[in-house]
Amino acid sequence: MLRRSLLAGSAGLLAAPFVAPSVKAQGRTEIQFWYGLGGALGERVAEQVQRFNESQSRFRVNASFRGSYVEVMTGAIAAWRAGTPPHIGQVFEVGTATMMAAGPAIRPVYELLGEAGIELDPRRYLPGVRGYYSDTQGRLISMPHNSSSALMWINLDAFERAGLSTTRLPRTWAEVREAARRIRERGAAQMAATTAWPTWVMYEQMSAIHDVGLATRANGFEGLDAEMNLGHPFFLKQTSMLLEMQRAGDFTYGGRDGAGGAAFPAGQAAISFNSSAGRAQVERDARFRWASVVLPHHDDVIASPRNGVIGGASLWVFTARNRTAEEYRGIAEFFRFISDVEQDKWWHQVTGYVPLTFAAYEASRAEGYYERNPGADAAITQLSRAEPTPNSQGFRLGGFVEIRNIIQEELERGFQGQQDAATAMANANRRANVVLRNFERANRRT
Repeated sequence: MLRRSLLAGSAGLLAAPFVAPSVKAQGRTEIQFWYGLGGALGERVAEQVQRFNESQSRFRVNASFRGSYVEVMTGAIAAWRAGTPPHIGQVFEVGTATMMAAGPAIRPVYELLGEAGIELDPRRYLPGVRGYYSDTQGRLISMPHNSSSALMWINLDAFERAGLSTTRLPRTWAEVREAARRIRERGAAQMAATTAWPTWVMYEQMSAIHDVGLATRANGFEGLDAEMNLGHPFFLKQTSMLLEMQRAGDFTYGGRDGAGGAAFPAGQAAISFNSSAGRAQVERDARFRWASVVLPHHDDVIASPRNGVIGGASLWVFTARNRTAEEYRGIAEFFRFISDVEQDKWWHQVTGYVPLTFAAYEASRAEGYYERNPGADAAITQLSRAEPTPNSQGFRLGGFVEIRNIIQEELERGFQGQQDAATAMANANRRANVVLRNFERANRRT
């Protein structure tokens, strides 16, 4: 299990040796940065690091691609135990609770910046971004880096073939269901609707938007003793809707995690739910008119949707016994650099990730970026349209990767006709709670 391979209890972490040396190269203090973005996005990470290195002569960040997010996280923890950790590790959002449980292996960002005398007010960041990576006192634990949100992607040509409006697009789930029905009946697309990342989109995002906790204890922010809340009537409603749409042929399950994402840019799906970070692929591959808009909501549950939650990753600071104050200062300076308005704006526009700060969003808007790229601000709107509540600030659930898989497994059994929505959610709730209790026992502070 992921949890066991990472931590195996806090006692094991505390016993780990530290022998990492301070490194100098050409008079510069070197900072090792492990990241998990491949392809074109990985090239942007390398460019971001190059921009920092060229901006000053005191520090040099060495960026190294280390595989998937899971591989970066497990590799960095293993390196810490061996006494040779990187200075910075890029960890995906669902690894947040695991990283926080790592105790002495990590240095909270607010402490790092405070010691360096660098002021980065958390309120400068979009609410949906800062909420996920802050503690209950609003202090940043890790540094926001590449953040996205889920959006609804619409094939406007398919809508036109179905006789649907291409200007007034669905805003509620009732409208989505009606549009999907029309698309199916008129044969306007191979698939009426599908989704990538089923758990992230259909449960995590929906719980935040509708202000319903996915778990107790503020989704785990308030303690390791959180319990899942999948038996709540809202999740029964959401699951029942998906199963009904699938039986009617109005929804096609595309598979776990990101497997369903390719159907939209390929022109197969008229409606798709996927990350806002998929914009570059859609722009490159789509041979049809398209739009990206905020996720729909159940208007009989909530009239004014709350903020959505982020995907992507943040940057974590690793400790080492011989790590010098100068090295920590270099990490802090790199974090200050990527939070600069111009750098943040550049990152947002070349990657498709949301800007981290309000100022970068305003700067992009002022120069007409969103007029030239309609829908590029949909994720920003979704993340910032309301101050996060305890139910919408994010998740601190141990073993979250395993919990996601459990929900997907039970949902799949429902799609296969093996169980109804209530049974699927009851099974997912029971199994996920086992994961939470195992994580709590392994990481409880004594």
